Amino acid sequence: MNTHEYQAKEILKRYGIPIPDFGVASKTHEVEGIIKHLGLKEGVVKIQVHAGGRGKAGGVKFGKTPEEILHHAQHLIGMKMVNNQTGPEGVIAHKVLVSRPLDIQKEYYLGAVIDRDRALPILIASPEGGMDIEEVAEKHPDKILKLPIELDGTLRTFRQHILCNFMGWKGEMAKMGAQIAQGVAKAFIDTDASLLEINPLVSDKAGKLWALDAKLSVDDNALYRQKEIASFFDKTQVSPNEVAAKEHDLAYIALDGNIGCMVNGAGLAMATMDIIQYSGGKPANFLDVGGGASKEKVAAGFKIILSDPKVQAILVNIFGGIMNCAVLAEGIIAAMQEMGIKVPLVVRMEGTNVEQGKALLEKSKLPIITADGLAEAAAKVVACLK
Repeated sequence: MNTHEYQAKEILKRYGIPIPDFGVASKTHEVEGIIKHLGLKEGVVKIQVHAGGRGKAGGVKFGKTPEEILHHAQHLIGMKMVNNQTGPEGVIAHKVLVSRPLDIQKEYYLGAVIDRDRALPILIASPEGGMDIEEVAEKHPDKILKLPIELDGTLRTFRQHILCNFMGWKGEMAKMGAQIAQGVAKAFIDTDASLLEINPLVSDKAGKLWALDAKLSVDDNALYRQKEIASFFDKTQVSPNEVAAKEHDLAYIALDGNIGCMVNGAGLAMATMDIIQYSGGKPANFLDVGGGASKEKVAAGFKIILSDPKVQAILVNIFGGIMNCAVLAEGIIAAMQEMGIKVPLVVRMEGTNVEQGKALLEKSKLPIITADGLAEAAAKVVACLK
């Protein structure tokens, strides 16, 4: 789950990471209150959306006077941002962050991710901040440093020294940089993050370091123990289908194809999408109903798939390990009777009570195409479109 910049900054402040004074507003009078409370003569106004590239999209403005700050905020609240990260539908900024400006001397990058090849959390640092870390890694790999983070969130002292030497921090700046890096490492572990990023981390004329921007993404599977962060979920930043999927505890991601997929288990879902592509089709979504999906979950999954106007056929691929194929069949029948599914539907299921499930589908007399294997199912659903 993604968070907004202001939410990530509030968390980072708890770990001793210096953040310029800021306020968050969704209405003009709230911006006026922030200007007065912070005593701003000038300030930065930034839209709050779950996407990067805000500056290039016109979502970051500098106000040289209180009046100009207010003017920028009025135009940015409600702004629709469209770029390669948001997709053509874009996202709307319902809030802006108003911040005290800094006299920036240099920009750095500091972040933490899971290194899946090494199966451990790592700190990533670069003296080249303010740009995509992927671009830095591609063009200047020698300017990227990766350091392991201990599982308790500790960045060991000798690694802090390596970091400071790499970044060119000396004296008091080195002490501050080491403290910030330790704070990032600890926050990353404590929040069950999949990504924590400060870009840019900047130094001012006095040699002090500040987190000018922050991004925090948390592993969805850990939200049950991250109650506060789970409450940060902003349904305005995702599609209505993703909101509906979250309400029914379904894993859903929209894609660009026209074949809707309903599968149980992420691995099987990936294999299903691959074989659809191999057979000449294009999947319209990733939808994992989970191992023990109920009849109600199956019906909710169908509604989500069918709400996508691009869907012209549906493939249901279920392995009944935990799931009962008879329950699946009942869910499919109920969904078709309730919603009157007009597109071709191909069902392939194996496992617990599979014969009972197939018998229920046949007895229903509904226009359901069955398949015995995954390759056969993919071929049939692609053939329906031709």
